[in-house]
Amino acid sequence: MAELRQSIRRRRLSAELKKARQEAGMTVEDVANATEWSMGKISNIETGVRLRPTVMEIKGLLDVYKITDQHRRDFILELTRQARERGWWSKYTDVFTDDFPAFEAEASSIHTYELARVPGLLQTPKYVELLTRASLYRSPQDIDRTIETRRQRQKILQRPDGPELWAVIDEAALLRFQTAHDAFQEQVQHLIDVAEADNSVTIQVLPFASGMHAGLNGPFVILDFVEGVDPVVYLETDTDGLYLEDSKEVDRYRRLFDHVRTQARYPDASLQMLKDLL
Repeated sequence: MAELRQSIRRRRLSAELKKARQEAGMTVEDVANATEWSMGKISNIETGVRLRPTVMEIKGLLDVYKITDQHRRDFILELTRQARERGWWSKYTDVFTDDFPAFEAEASSIHTYELARVPGLLQTPKYVELLTRASLYRSPQDIDRTIETRRQRQKILQRPDGPELWAVIDEAALLRFQTAHDAFQEQVQHLIDVAEADNSVTIQVLPFASGMHAGLNGPFVILDFVEGVDPVVYLETDTDGLYLEDSKEVDRYRRLFDHVRTQARYPDASLQMLKDLL
């Protein structure tokens, strides 16, 4: 679990360094002899156990690997600097129970299915307030901080290099809070606005009319990243998150997502369902 919880940039750095060593035709022992470092230190840098190697350490490795291409050197050194930085989410340990925002922020595509609530990246402030009041954390400060973290998370959708988001939302998640009129109006209108916008967000509604389906076992998120970083499936719990990265498990959830999106209304029909709700 410790290895899985590294930042995505740290994992990319590990992959780049291992690739560079292999291209140089060197073993870990060869590198240890060349740098006069221990084999353990080299291995730890490559596997991510040494979480924050310095820029000078990485420059030394690039010299040993005889990497002279300036663009590649700059890229790896920038990864090193970024891997040493703490994300904005590190200030909200009272809100987040795990490192999911770090994975979400680095994803190239996000596929999410929600059974009982609107996905976090699409939630509005009044809806977040309803969710927070319904939980064990009800102080005004808790509510404000939770709303702020949602806003921070949602900024990734406005980035030029932001991820593709594909969300399948069970109809139950929408009707559950229909009696909270103002929050309901704001939230559904936001989903409509996002669905109609020319962006990389796709929204589908899975109606009650579809009957029993495989998604009834619970929500999940599939996170894909740039080349060199394996995809991850995230299952949220009350106290922590469960991360799955075994290829067979990831493939299973891809098939599951294909099932629920096939059972859901097409995006245009889902948009009409949302408008009908208003």
